[in-house]
Amino acid sequence: MVVVLLEHVLPLDYAIPVHVFGREAPEAYDLVTVSVGGGPVPVAGGTTVLPDGGLELLRRADTIVVPGYADAVERELPGSLLRALAGAHRRGVRMVSICSGAFALARAGVLDGLTVTTHWSLCADLAERFPALTVDQSVLVAGTASVLTSGGVTAGVDLCLHLLNADLGPAAARHVARRIVMAPRPADGQRQFVEKAVVPPGDDVIARAQQWMLVSLEQTLSVKDVATRFAMSERTFHRRFREKAGVPPLTWLRDQRVLRAKELLESSDLSIEDIARRVGFGTATNLRVQFRRATNVSPREHRRSFTFDGG
Repeated sequence: MVVVLLEHVLPLDYAIPVHVFGREAPEAYDLVTVSVGGGPVPVAGGTTVLPDGGLELLRRADTIVVPGYADAVERELPGSLLRALAGAHRRGVRMVSICSGAFALARAGVLDGLTVTTHWSLCADLAERFPALTVDQSVLVAGTASVLTSGGVTAGVDLCLHLLNADLGPAAARHVARRIVMAPRPADGQRQFVEKAVVPPGDDVIARAQQWMLVSLEQTLSVKDVATRFAMSERTFHRRFREKAGVPPLTWLRDQRVLRAKELLESSDLSIEDIARRVGFGTATNLRVQFRRATNVSPREHRRSFTFDGG
């Protein structure tokens, strides 16, 4: 297995495969790192990392992993790298990307004709720049058995566990998942939660409306309620909100409620019923429906993923 380190590689993105395959399963994987030219690689955020060699090591790879790197949308990559990746793909080497590493595979033509993913915030750029591929921003892992892409940052852990499961079986994947305190989950099941950010604070009425909606999550809110509070017609409020936030007001509100429910599930022992009331879903049944629709798992399954039994 070869991990390709591009300039300004994202530190967690390259550390994940190195840890999972190089540390947790060294008996099954001969892992090396490479760079263009074989020299030190600057890491996003500071410091440098020294790879094992240059692109010539790709010739002996059975799996190539490209971690995410900074400025992936705009940055052109060396022709030598793109030719090496394309050549490996033609030879049948398994090609894998983590987060924005998908842009490198796309530039090499490896992703043409496939449904792929990347960090949710980069999905639109990936789709726009590479129309020969299809982007699914909701899933953690997408692709085929021989070409795999993953969502942002820690979705790389899900991808690596998926590879372990494919190569060594579910028992090995579960063992490593326990070792790294990660709940194993189907790579094609859990969804990326795409957070709808609050409009930056200021005098904008929509920003103030969002802030009020956030502190009023427990209440039953309608578009009319919010529009009236901020002296607008429903139609005007709906239009301005969608222009600013990119989604309708009630869609944004639902996502904020799911996000708050996730926080409470992860950090408290409140019952599902109590959480449903606190975030404005009213009943446990409604919370389960809305939560699964947004994340593809149940609230109980999500909580279990963040619970570690030290015994």
